[in-house]
Amino acid sequence: MKKVLITNDDGIYSEGIRVLAAAFGREGYDVLVVAPDRERSASGHSMTMDRPLQINRVDSYFYGKGLPAYSCDGTPTDCVIMGVEVLHFVPDLLLSGINCGPNLGDDFTYSGTVCAALEGLIYGYPSMAVSLLCGSRTAKKHYATAAAAALRTADWLKKNPMPPDVMYNVNVPNLAVSELAGVRVTRKGTRRYHDKITIVKTPAGGEAYWVGGSIHDELREDTDVWAAAHNFVSITPAHLEVTDIDAFSAAKKTSMEDDIFGGMDS
Repeated sequence: MKKVLITNDDGIYSEGIRVLAAAFGREGYDVLVVAPDRERSASGHSMTMDRPLQINRVDSYFYGKGLPAYSCDGTPTDCVIMGVEVLHFVPDLLLSGINCGPNLGDDFTYSGTVCAALEGLIYGYPSMAVSLLCGSRTAKKHYATAAAAALRTADWLKKNPMPPDVMYNVNVPNLAVSELAGVRVTRKGTRRYHDKITIVKTPAGGEAYWVGGSIHDELREDTDVWAAAHNFVSITPAHLEVTDIDAFSAAKKTSMEDDIFGGMDS
């Protein structure tokens, strides 16, 4: 596992992605960076289909010689597509991050960081999203800790490959390595956003709406939100299969299909 494609949703010039790329470069990995030209947080799995995309080489000043980097004027998902389809880079591992902020619980579906890793999964590449549990205003951001967690996980995967169609969502506490409680393999927990809309006044006297809300976590012990709250690195194996197998099996044993189809001409 030597070729690594790295992207994010915080933008090509963000500190997290530069720390991650440098860490893998120092370890001898063949690294290609393709990331959005600006922040695209909470873009989910969106893909640009209403206009052409452009990619541009980024000056080596920002990443150093030997670490080719490109900006893309699209989403994180677009960046993965550009790396594979336009730059013809076939990675052994796709990394998305290091995100400035957690991607825990129900953040999974909103996150551009996670969904870029999901795009790698669609291509069939082992993929990992890496997030640091900090905020944009956090004074000290321990990106080196998150990079170390990503490197150790990549090393572990050399002898223990991911199962097919599985990605890892990794969340790392904003601490020095020596302060971590350990690593936990977790399930996706429950994180809800309450009061999602804040009304603000416009200069003209009208109203506008700010989407956000307060976070409420369910701290069940085997989940990512519990692990993060207790200073563990959380690794959540995830896949694209969203079918509820129990509900599918139960419905197939009923007359649901015939009853619905039979009533459609009434």
